[in-house]
Amino acid sequence: MTNTPDLIEQLTAHASPVKRLRPPAWRAAIWLAVYGVVLALAVIVFDAWPNMRMRLQSMPFVWEIAGTVLTGVAAIVAAFYLALPDRSRSIALLVVPPLAVWLGSSGYGCLVNIGDGGDGWLRSSDCVMFIIGTSVPLGLALYVVLRRAVPLDPLAVLAVGGLGVAALSAVVLQFFHPFDTTIIDLVLHMVAVLTVVAVMTTLGRRGMQLPA
Repeated sequence: MTNTPDLIEQLTAHASPVKRLRPPAWRAAIWLAVYGVVLALAVIVFDAWPNMRMRLQSMPFVWEIAGTVLTGVAAIVAAFYLALPDRSRSIALLVVPPLAVWLGSSGYGCLVNIGDGGDGWLRSSDCVMFIIGTSVPLGLALYVVLRRAVPLDPLAVLAVGGLGVAALSAVVLQFFHPFDTTIIDLVLHMVAVLTVVAVMTTLGRRGMQLPA
């Protein structure tokens, strides 16, 4: 029977060096910077800035877009921290304040625009597909970089990361959204966000689990 010192020597003799990950804040900043560059290119290519500039004249929308952006950024940063076992789980609470601003300002916008249904359920359903479709490449990119940390709690990591991806996809949508948020929009946008969170959580966590 191998004793403990011999077992340690055997393991260290065949162990390959492990490359240390960069700090989570740095990795999150790089990921968000790439997202920002891609978003800027899309805005330029599709000439989407005039529509956004016009909508930014509404203060409720300014609060809404600010809350959406900050929710996405906070959730992405929190996901990178949660992927490491030595970081506090309370970092997930970072998303609560901006999420409250996002939902609160969107709800207020619905009250202001009550009676305006936009183009109805059919047009709003396009928004759902847009958020989900945009979340696919963003989610894959986030999954690949988070997986390198081999998180001990992939459920929490992917749930928070999914929220961040969905929020940032909603930011992209706002550049092309032709009208202010209505009740139908709010309901379907939240359905899209929850769908993205659910898909990332259920389909991705198996691949992030530690090997047996």
